[in-house]
Amino acid sequence: MADRMSVCKDGKKIYEIVLETSFAPLAEEISRLGIAERKFCIVTDSNVASLYLDSVKKCLNTVCPRVDSFCFPAGEEQKNLNTVQELYRYLIQNHYDRKDILIALGGGVTGDLCGYAAATYLRGIRFIQIPTTLLAQVDSSIGGKTGVDFDTYKNMVGAFHMPILVYTNTETLHTLSEEQYASGMGEIIKHGLIKNGSYYHWLDEHKEAILRRDTDICRTMIWESDKIKRDVVEQDPMEKGERALLNFGHTLGHAVEKLMNFQLLHGHCVALGSVGAAYLSAKRGFLSAKELEQICQTFLAFHLPVSLKNMPLNPQTILATTKSDKKMDSGIIQFILLRQIGNAYIERQISDAELLETLQWLSGGSYE
Repeated sequence: MADRMSVCKDGKKIYEIVLETSFAPLAEEISRLGIAERKFCIVTDSNVASLYLDSVKKCLNTVCPRVDSFCFPAGEEQKNLNTVQELYRYLIQNHYDRKDILIALGGGVTGDLCGYAAATYLRGIRFIQIPTTLLAQVDSSIGGKTGVDFDTYKNMVGAFHMPILVYTNTETLHTLSEEQYASGMGEIIKHGLIKNGSYYHWLDEHKEAILRRDTDICRTMIWESDKIKRDVVEQDPMEKGERALLNFGHTLGHAVEKLMNFQLLHGHCVALGSVGAAYLSAKRGFLSAKELEQICQTFLAFHLPVSLKNMPLNPQTILATTKSDKKMDSGIIQFILLRQIGNAYIERQISDAELLETLQWLSGGSYE
């Protein structure tokens, strides 16, 4: 039995998030949308294609007259305009028109890239998200943010373009590496910290079941994280205010991600940035030293880093890199801090000296 929630704009449903335990019901979801007569192009990477492409094609072929696929080499380095250009060429050569459908099958790289292509091909066509990583299931597949990296600048080119369906098969969690699974937990812990203290503590209380990927516990976890992101996106779909709270941990995290040449996974970088933001929140008197320590221990429990100590990064270089963050506003960083666990706010008065102190603390800290 599917779990489903609607994502709305101005009180009107624009798409559903569906949680299932296999790909089999996907055909029925396509039929429900009334699009089965269109051409479908599944966009995926080489890793995911070997695992799930045939299964998804088989499901769609039961209701759709034509299902194509476009496969690109796996890796963050492929998330660029060159890959999008190749996808455009494939769609043009196969006569895809404005009523046809793209399907993003994979993690955040695939979802962002496919979504951006959908937003810009023929000035916009429909697309479906089928996220196969925990990170994508709770974060990048929801909310319509699409984009690609430009040179070494993450997500610098993009567009807001909502999917028509997000279909999550929770069984895909069992094929993730430990690192990929932990990366998803970076965003999940962030959700609790910014919006729901009870959920954050629930994660801590159920860490053993989460780490062994218990089916029921993971489904509950994904549902709660999806609900948090859905609620924020509905209030602010174009990120003019409230949605910026989802960037908790991302200003420092993106800088680390870039300087590490994307060799450190996104959720791991978000964990580092979140610990830095928690430190700043404690310095401002919002969190106690005990709460800061407990946040560090929670990230560590889910195999996420909380220190830059063993990384070849310089605090001054990280600080300089934050200046190219796309969330800058008239030269001022919009930094997300915590008034308390479960209650985040936007802070526009963070000095370079405060950030440098935070980075030096992260570089010298040890929570092994």
